[in-house]
Amino acid sequence: MRHYEGVRVLVVEDNVRMAALLRRGLEEEGYAVDVTGDGAEGIWLGQENSYDAIVLDVMLPSADGFAVCRALRAADRWAPVIMLTARDEVSHRVRGLDAGADDYLIKPFVFAELTARLRALIRRGAHERPAVLVMADIRLDPASRRAFRGDVELQLGPKEFALLELFLRHPGEVLSRARILDHLWDFAYEANSNVVDQYVGYLRRKMDRPFGRSDLETVRGAGYRLRGSSAAADIHAD
Repeated sequence: MRHYEGVRVLVVEDNVRMAALLRRGLEEEGYAVDVTGDGAEGIWLGQENSYDAIVLDVMLPSADGFAVCRALRAADRWAPVIMLTARDEVSHRVRGLDAGADDYLIKPFVFAELTARLRALIRRGAHERPAVLVMADIRLDPASRRAFRGDVELQLGPKEFALLELFLRHPGEVLSRARILDHLWDFAYEANSNVVDQYVGYLRRKMDRPFGRSDLETVRGAGYRLRGSSAAADIHAD
């Protein structure tokens, strides 16, 4: 059994059986766990308390998971959020990420995967994730679905936009093909599918090549990384 004494997790899940299983499993791992099955109460708890992570169901009474996440981010509560949903559509996951979530898990899931993802989010810690993403001269606004390089608006398709947003939310980090597939495509695609390579190529042709840049780079044997043109590239509010 792992021990995470002092690590506090909020579970917002209206399915009584699922909530009980999550509480018991997380408490056995050593987490301190608060549970609610109501979206509005989840907002209140998340604003009133300091959590190390939040497990948030999408379908909730009074306020759905998207509304809960948006409300917490608007209140400057930046605890990492992993959303749970029975729906696996890409648009559903993108909506959750746009609302400020950090990760997504499709029901039914294996509890060991949930705890592994929680550990990864907790290691990263809480940090502000602004509405507008900026890295060097690239700017992306998820709400308006617009992206720019310098003063030039990029004409991106939905998948290209989602791919750029994923890179901007993980600046300088190497993202594996499997990780990109998991976030942006459904599970009909296998990990060895070349769809990721194709869309990275499409994005490069619109974001890099017309500007004489090569910021979206291939890391051989590992995946892809978006690096800024300056030595220190940040994500910050516009």
